[in-house]
Amino acid sequence: MDHSVHHHHAHAHEHEQQQEHQPSGSSWRMAAQATLHCLTGCAIGEVLGMVIGTAAGLHNGATVGISIVLAFVFGYALTMRGVLRAGVPFRQAVKVALAADTVSIAVMELIDNTVMVGVPGAMNAGLGQWLFWASLAFSLVLAFLVTTPVNRWMIGRGKGHAVVHAYH
Repeated sequence: MDHSVHHHHAHAHEHEQQQEHQPSGSSWRMAAQATLHCLTGCAIGEVLGMVIGTAAGLHNGATVGISIVLAFVFGYALTMRGVLRAGVPFRQAVKVALAADTVSIAVMELIDNTVMVGVPGAMNAGLGQWLFWASLAFSLVLAFLVTTPVNRWMIGRGKGHAVVHAYH
């Protein structure tokens, strides 16, 4: 192999390796769409859990626990719905949802529950008080902003929501 061909081959291999380790392979738009998809399930579960816990007068820890469980349930369910529609067997759809959404949901739940617990009075505010709803809305917006770069990084490495795209 002459020097110029060898040099070109080595440069191409180096470029491939750089692409594998940089998030540039995924666009911000794709990451935002994946995060919005994930946020939909998280928000349904989070809001429902906060409403149940607050309405029932549960301790903050129990309310947060219910919110987290429901966020994962609804987040996974939304992903599985689309994957099952593509004809994927149930067990495989569960695996795809776990691979696609676990990190994204975990980051979102960490952020939004930290905000809810951290805003003075938000967890103790009633459902009819603006502080509860404003804090919840702010927590979900912040969760979206923090999770989008995480999803971009994961998609750029073929992980997270990138695994779902094979079934669309």
